[in-house]
Amino acid sequence: MRVDTRPLFPRLRAELAVLLAGLYGGDWALPTACPGWSVHAVAAHLLGVELGNVSVRRDSWALGPGEGEDLDVWLNAFNEQWVDAARRISPALLVELIDLAGLRFEECLPALDLDAMGGPVPWATGSDPAPVWLDVAREYMERYVHQQQIRDATRRPRLGPAFTEGEGGGTWHVVRTTTGWELDAPALDEPAACRVRTTVDGALKLYVRDPSAPPLTWQGDQELAEALAGVKAVLG
Repeated sequence: MRVDTRPLFPRLRAELAVLLAGLYGGDWALPTACPGWSVHAVAAHLLGVELGNVSVRRDSWALGPGEGEDLDVWLNAFNEQWVDAARRISPALLVELIDLAGLRFEECLPALDLDAMGGPVPWATGSDPAPVWLDVAREYMERYVHQQQIRDATRRPRLGPAFTEGEGGGTWHVVRTTTGWELDAPALDEPAACRVRTTVDGALKLYVRDPSAPPLTWQGDQELAEALAGVKAVLG
């Protein structure tokens, strides 16, 4: 299902700017749902996300794992290295830089052909190319999820449903075909082998491995339920 999340980026950035500007000194050291990362660390990661996107999309300057190197291992080490180095950035400067880099990223968005095929979105397409709209939606959700983590850690009000509402709710079917698994919304002719329920917020937390994610409620095939609970999605 094609979605265009581009109009949401400026609104989300504005909410983040107000949030971060209103934090007190001690708030920046509070732990978040990201293991080992404080509020400052998550904000620093968001700065890295913005800078990396502008560098890749505007300036064609990309870094990645070497030949044969595991992507997850490389990315985790890369992110930790950035966050560790960013500890020297003051909160006030961090707020300024995130907003500026976010604006530069948004300036790149109108020129994107959402229906073109771009690089892979590993959790959705593996190593195969993905449509640009999916890549952009992934970028939006990364910013959304990390902002919610900062809000939760500092006990600030959460972002409202306007930032995630749409056609993502309701009932979806994961169907086994001769070539693999397919995600579809229409009703099936046969009864499902497993029925799983959760909320939109619960699904977001589950699929980014947030420890506070509520467990899925399910009926039917336990193996299928456990497989669905073990999926990692949304973020890269």
